Amino acid sequence: MKTSTIKIIALYSLASLIWGSTWLVIRSGLNSLTPMIGAGYRFLLASLIIVIILKLSGTGIQKDKIAVRLYFYMAFFSFIIPFSLVYWGEQYVQSGLASVLFGAFPFFVAIFSFWAIPNEKIDSYKIYGIIAGFTGIIIIFSQSLEFENFNSFGGMAAIVLSAMFQATIAVSIKKYGQHLNPLSMNFVPMFIAGIVLLIIGYSIEDKSKINFDFNAIFSIVYLALFGSVVTFTSYYWLLKRVNIVIMSLMAFITPIVALILGWFIMDEGLSRRHFIGSILVLSGLLIANGKNINRLRLERKKYNGKYNTN
Repeated sequence: MKTSTIKIIALYSLASLIWGSTWLVIRSGLNSLTPMIGAGYRFLLASLIIVIILKLSGTGIQKDKIAVRLYFYMAFFSFIIPFSLVYWGEQYVQSGLASVLFGAFPFFVAIFSFWAIPNEKIDSYKIYGIIAGFTGIIIIFSQSLEFENFNSFGGMAAIVLSAMFQATIAVSIKKYGQHLNPLSMNFVPMFIAGIVLLIIGYSIEDKSKINFDFNAIFSIVYLALFGSVVTFTSYYWLLKRVNIVIMSLMAFITPIVALILGWFIMDEGLSRRHFIGSILVLSGLLIANGKNINRLRLERKKYNGKYNTN
């Protein structure tokens, strides 16, 4: 297996695992922080970490017209609006269910990329893979897919809407941001998002609910370093090298991670339903990658045939 392929698989797996944990950490952090203030500190700290890395690596911030336009577009439609929706929604929705609702992300990506990126083909493998994966997610959390009041319904709707905004950004980056450095791509939008969210948060949210205890500090630091710097940098690096629909299928892995963490940390039980759903999710990922798997199989068969004749 090529080194580049190994790196892609490793970063894809790492980003999926970390993002799977962020739902639980966000939910936990809301016990000590308000939504916008919590998100604001997260992105402000993340931007400061990134600027240090940029300085140490000698990487400059790209300032061409397309880059600047994408920075502001990402700041609002990848961070400020979507994460305000996620943080607000998780006040009323359990972390596992929130990660399931974000599973709508691949559907939005498939729809937007179909219209915006002709070269990003959505073949039958990807369609069947998305359907299988989302079916598995529904099975896993079938007992949780109900709402008790308006806030619960509003929280669910907010997270699905967040997935839609994130999908538009993913497609835009894939189409216009191929030349951007992943670190530069994250620094400016996260810095803008951090400042704007903190200004709005301190202006309209109930500051009496803020308690900078260990839970709050851990939530901010973990989500800034791992949930933002590591994952978004890895994600945008991968986005240049992997089909966008395959990238979006991370949204099917994160609920399984959230489920396992809930079992391991919160002592939540695992049932037959969970295992069946997980198998469907993993099957969906394999199906979505079917064309690539077949291509690699044929290449290996051709190589082995050539090798055996020598």
